[in-house]
Amino acid sequence: MEQVQVTIIGAGVIGLAIARELSRQFSDIIVLEKNDHFGRETSSRNSEVIHSGIYYPRDSLKARLCVEGARLLYDYCQAHGIPHKRLGKLIVATHDGEIGQIEALYEKGRNNGVANLSVVDAKQIQNWEPHVPGVLGLWSPDTGIINSHALMDHYYHEASQAGVVFAFNTACRSITRCEDGYEMISGADAYPFRSRVVINAAGLHSDHVAELAGMNVDALGYRLRYCKGDYFGYSGVSPVHRLIYPVPHENLTGLGVHATLNLGGQLRFGPDTEYVDQLSYTVDERKKELFYRSASKIIRGLDATRLMPDMAGIRPKLKGPGVRDFIIREESANGLPGFINLIGMESPGLTASLAIARFVRELIK
Repeated sequence: MEQVQVTIIGAGVIGLAIARELSRQFSDIIVLEKNDHFGRETSSRNSEVIHSGIYYPRDSLKARLCVEGARLLYDYCQAHGIPHKRLGKLIVATHDGEIGQIEALYEKGRNNGVANLSVVDAKQIQNWEPHVPGVLGLWSPDTGIINSHALMDHYYHEASQAGVVFAFNTACRSITRCEDGYEMISGADAYPFRSRVVINAAGLHSDHVAELAGMNVDALGYRLRYCKGDYFGYSGVSPVHRLIYPVPHENLTGLGVHATLNLGGQLRFGPDTEYVDQLSYTVDERKKELFYRSASKIIRGLDATRLMPDMAGIRPKLKGPGVRDFIIREESANGLPGFINLIGMESPGLTASLAIARFVRELIK
C-alpha cells in the first residue's frame, strides 16, 4: 500500500498555506480536495479583509494568530506582488450609547498587540468621511483588503512546485488508525493509502472529517453550525473611501453589516448572520430593505435603488456559548497521535493563514 508522510484534507486558503509551509520540511505531501479546484467555499466567499486583531479575546488563538498573520501576510503580498491595499478601517459609534464599546474595543486591540490604533472624534470622522454619521470612532490604519484568489493561487503554485500533490474531486471517505499512522480511503474509486500525519483542514466539513477518524465531535465540542452571510453590492461611485464598520454585535455573534471596498473601489455591504442547515449560496433578495436600513446607519444618503444582490458565504461556526476560539489541536490526548484538527476556522482565518501554517508546523514537530 502506498504511504505518504503528510495528508492534508481541504484545499481552502488554510489548507493551501499549510501545504506551502510543510513542503519545506516534508517531501511527500498529498492534499485531498472534494471540489474540482482549490478555494471553492469559505475561502472565496468572504469580505477579503486583512484584519488587525481588534475583536478577539486576549491570548486567544484568534487574537495571536491574527496579529502575527497580518504582519506576515502584508510582507508576503509585498514580496510576491499579490494585489492588496491598506485602506484602514473605521469602527463608528453612531450614538452616545455606543461610545463605551468603542473605548472597550480600543483597549482590547491594544491588549492584543494591535499597533497604531487611535480613537477619533466626530470632527475627524467628518473630515475623512463626510457621509459617515459617527460621534466617535476607532481607527485601525493597518486593516486592509486583498485579492484572496490571487493569494490562494500563489500558495498553490508554491506548494505544487515544491512537490505537493493535489488530488481534486477526491473526498476523504475513511480514516483508520494503524501502527505507523493512518489508513486512508479516498475518492470515488476508494483508493487506499497510508499517511503518517493527517491534517484536517476541511473547513465547513471539518467536524465530519473528525468523525471519520472516530472522534465524538459532540462530546469534544467540535460540532459546527453553518452561519450564512449575504452581501449586497452598491453600484456606481462609492460615497466612502475606507472600510466602515458598526460596533459589533453583543458577544461578537457578528460584526454587523459593514461596508467594504474591493480593489477596484466598488462598495459592498455584508455579511449578515443567518444560521442555516444547508449549504446554499443563493442571496435572499428579500433582505434588500433590511440591508438598506442597516447600511444607512453607518453611511448617510445611500440610494436604495443602487443596492443589488451580490454573493453569499457560509462560516463554519462552532456550537456553544460565547465566543469560540479556533480549534487547532494535535489529538494524541484523544488517542490519535499525528492527527491534527483545525475546526471552526472562520474569520480571521484568511488573515491568519500564514501564522496558522507555522503553528501547525510546530505541532508536527
